[in-house]
Amino acid sequence: AAQIEAAGQFLMDGSRPLDVPLLERTIAAFYRPAGAAEREAAEKVLRALQEHPDTWMRVDAILEQSQDQETKFFALQVLESVIKYRWGALPEDQRAGIRNYASNLIIKVCQDEATFRAQQMYLNKMNIILVTILKHDWPHKWQSFMPDIVGASKCSEVLCQNTMVILRLLSEEVFDFSRGQLTQAKIKELKSSLNTEFKLIHELCMFVFQHSRRATLLNETLKTLHAFLSWIGLGYIFQSDLVDMLLKMFNEPMFRNNALQCLSEVGSLAVGDPYNPHFLKLYTVVMQVLGGIMPPGTDIAKAYEGGSEEEQELVKHLALFLTMFFRAHLPLLEGNAEAHGALLQGLAYLLQISYVDEIELFKTCMDYWNLFVADIFSSDCQLTPTANPFSFGDAAANGGAMGARKLLYAEPLSQLRLLMICRMAKPEEVIVVEDENGNIVKETMKDNAVLTLYKVMKETLTLLSHLDHDDTERQMVEKLALQLNGREWSAGWHRLNTLCWAIGSISGSMGEEQENRFLVTVIRDLLNLCEITKGKANKAVIASNIMYVVGQYPRFLRYHWKFLKTVVKKLFEFMHETFEGVQDMACNTFLKITTKCKRKFVIPQVGESMPFVVEILCKLDENIKDLANPQIHVFYESVGLMIGAEGDPQRREEYLQKLMEPPNMRWAQIIEEAKRDGETLKSPDTIKTVAHILQTNMSVCTSLGQPFQSQMARIFTDMLSVYRMYSELISSAIAQGGQYASKSSEVKAMRSVKRVTLRLIETFFDKAEDVTALRTNYLPAMMDPILGDYKRNVPDARDAEVLSVFTAVVHKIGAQLEQEVPAIFEAVFECTLDMITKNFEDHPDHRLRFFSLLQAITQHCFRIMCSFSAAQLKLIVDSVVWAFRHTERNVAETGLNLLLDLLKAFKGSEFANAFYQTYYLHLLQEILAVMTDTYHKPGFSMHVAILQHMFSAVSGGGPVGVPLWDQAKLGAQAYPTNEAFLREHITSLLSQSFPNIQQVQLVAIVAGMFDLRQDGAAFKNHLRDFLVQTKEFSTADNAELYVEEAKQRLEQEKRRLAAIPGMTGPPQLPDEMTDA
Repeated sequence: AAQIEAAGQFLMDGSRPLDVPLLERTIAAFYRPAGAAEREAAEKVLRALQEHPDTWMRVDAILEQSQDQETKFFALQVLESVIKYRWGALPEDQRAGIRNYASNLIIKVCQDEATFRAQQMYLNKMNIILVTILKHDWPHKWQSFMPDIVGASKCSEVLCQNTMVILRLLSEEVFDFSRGQLTQAKIKELKSSLNTEFKLIHELCMFVFQHSRRATLLNETLKTLHAFLSWIGLGYIFQSDLVDMLLKMFNEPMFRNNALQCLSEVGSLAVGDPYNPHFLKLYTVVMQVLGGIMPPGTDIAKAYEGGSEEEQELVKHLALFLTMFFRAHLPLLEGNAEAHGALLQGLAYLLQISYVDEIELFKTCMDYWNLFVADIFSSDCQLTPTANPFSFGDAAANGGAMGARKLLYAEPLSQLRLLMICRMAKPEEVIVVEDENGNIVKETMKDNAVLTLYKVMKETLTLLSHLDHDDTERQMVEKLALQLNGREWSAGWHRLNTLCWAIGSISGSMGEEQENRFLVTVIRDLLNLCEITKGKANKAVIASNIMYVVGQYPRFLRYHWKFLKTVVKKLFEFMHETFEGVQDMACNTFLKITTKCKRKFVIPQVGESMPFVVEILCKLDENIKDLANPQIHVFYESVGLMIGAEGDPQRREEYLQKLMEPPNMRWAQIIEEAKRDGETLKSPDTIKTVAHILQTNMSVCTSLGQPFQSQMARIFTDMLSVYRMYSELISSAIAQGGQYASKSSEVKAMRSVKRVTLRLIETFFDKAEDVTALRTNYLPAMMDPILGDYKRNVPDARDAEVLSVFTAVVHKIGAQLEQEVPAIFEAVFECTLDMITKNFEDHPDHRLRFFSLLQAITQHCFRIMCSFSAAQLKLIVDSVVWAFRHTERNVAETGLNLLLDLLKAFKGSEFANAFYQTYYLHLLQEILAVMTDTYHKPGFSMHVAILQHMFSAVSGGGPVGVPLWDQAKLGAQAYPTNEAFLREHITSLLSQSFPNIQQVQLVAIVAGMFDLRQDGAAFKNHLRDFLVQTKEFSTADNAELYVEEAKQRLEQEKRRLAAIPGMTGPPQLPDEMTDA
């Protein structure tokens, strides 16, 4: 290590020539060290060399003298770093020198075939460096680049092949990866230049196609052409031999895949009618060639499974060609009767490809099928003014002419329904699954990719159902019959699963009468299948499918009491089934059904002597005896929903007492024993039982709401006593055993009781409606046992749920709580801040909840905050700054929202001037700091909103009426306005942070911030452009700077889907719509 440090000093000495062999040994020590110390020392030397401002001037010596690939790569990294981050600061002659040097290096490597092949990694890096230079200097400072490279390429096939790589990289950088990395003005300039110069590129491509027989060059040219085809002028495509050349090459196996990629790009162009004959010819010829490669009826899924890598690639490219062409030109093929055969052939190919067992390929197909079906649905279906306003009808049946499309596609649509039934993705509710070994197990982790696919498939099948309810019903019933007669059951569980998932996915899409007939058949057959099937695993699969299906059709169950009762009793049976996952699904399905049909259980039904809820309550112990505690909690929540649906307060209270009788009896027994001997509460079994009883209460409180108040009053005082006792035991254990005691099983168990107590109180306050009773009967009793205990406790014994409880209290009681706020502030503020501000890791649960409490106080009790002392207010502001600087996303987001709330609250108060004068510059600097930090990209939308608010506050009649600069130092008249001062101040701040941006640019950036502050969209785009110019953002993935726009698109899509029956599954439907 000492030798390497000495070598580092020698290498850093710019007064002597660079010792390249010494550099090679240092780099070798980094990649192949003798020990950790040697590697660390080498890394330190190399980093210092890389960051030295003059190292780049020695790159040529390294590349010429070294034969070591790692050393050459290090030199190229140094050069790339200079071009990315310091290019604008270099003199023009040095920039020109680097341009020429990079070009000559590439030409030198491409002089002969052997060097070209041997130096591929080195050459690829040089190509990237050249493209980086082009992004800065082309076209204005390197106008001869395109003519020079095209001219040189016509003289050498090797150089031409590398030129194709450079041109492809340039196109991708400008058209695919530029958003968020280049300013909008630079993107526009580069696109314009590429369009202008494309004539030369087109000539070079055609020159290669006509004169070269080198397969690698031809394939590279096809790849480059593929990168350009999406944006070049149509004349280059259709007024030349390009398409004919591509079709010819598609017929040759060696070029087929790359040619098909180019044809896909051409086929995806959506242009005017004059070009329709070209597209028609393109599609027809491709189908003819495909007919020879894959005759109609070929089992593509089977061929793919046994095919070579190239053959599999062809299937993937074919899927892209078909989906892209149909997206752009389906109406063209529909409007030409002669093309109908080729159109249906293409759809048949795509259907066959959709059966290939390759998930990404299937997603590609599904995305198109979703679009295809939605398009036919929008043109061939309309709302039918019938007694059922939620059914869609056939436009053709009502005399419309639009049904022709549905007729044309009748066969593909029917085949598509079968595809959906056979390959339906697993919905979230199903937790009994098959593992990779074929065993039936309980799912432990959700697969978000599968859930996303299910959403697309559900939407597609729902629309397919609307297009032909009868065909959908027929295919599903036929498939179910094959399960019953055993023909498809022997093939495994998968077919039954996908069938039942498909049946559940179309809930709400059929008219009520048809849905009733369909469901009677389905539920009857599934129940019969469950009876006749042997084996626990088989029964578990069928049980999970029954539960999923019935849970998806609450409307059917609501209108068919006997079926509802039968289904619920079957669920009670499944609650005794110990096969893994079945009881969980039974309880979850019971909750789902109860949520949508709760009133049916409290109303006496025809032929019944009493409401079904009475029977459930009478058999309560029997129903839950085999359930685990978490499952019992779900069961109690379900029954709580039923009781809440009872309109008679007296009966509701009777039901509640009956439901809570078992836990209340056990609770009374525990409290009585504790009064005689407090040591009984320390028993592990007692602790577990207390936690279970309180969690059961919380489940009922969650679903019942305000009527739970009578039960809460019954247990509240004793619950606080138990809370206090466990708190004292925990504090004592931690005081004696230190921080390790907090991790002991005994302390963890006692803390679980405290936490569930706090969650119960939080839920109760959240659900309660009688604010006066909360403030007078409950809040005073909580202050010392909970708040006082929190303050007195050692940090490791403080529960974050206390903060959540008082956040709920503030939200519920609001401004009436102002008298208690100082006590809350005193109990939690400083002690919590002391816990969470030591670093960004400790006490993660406390962080977010602390700032949520502070935000609630700001929103509801701001007036009392204004009476805080200057020291307290400074503490609040400092804590807010600390929050939005946090690296954890949700804490930072809460901090930003809290800051905006504070700024808005002070803006409208009489303390605005004092607040802004004290904190404005500090907050402005901190917001600019996090906005220009790539860790905080997710908060960009909030950064924009805060800066817009702050700039508006000091400009054009804003509320700030006092100078923000240091008057004692600069004088009261130093600036005409705050805006003038801030323009200069912000420019100075940014110039210190971003020396790579020229002063004239910074002045323009700051001017734009003020000039565009009233235009939200323009202001946001301006700040995005500024961030792209900073070196931190210029090479990063900046998708998160556009997250707000993505959210808006998502909301629009949700509204569109909500208008179609069946698209919003039962869980998303509001209760009043589903439980009349």
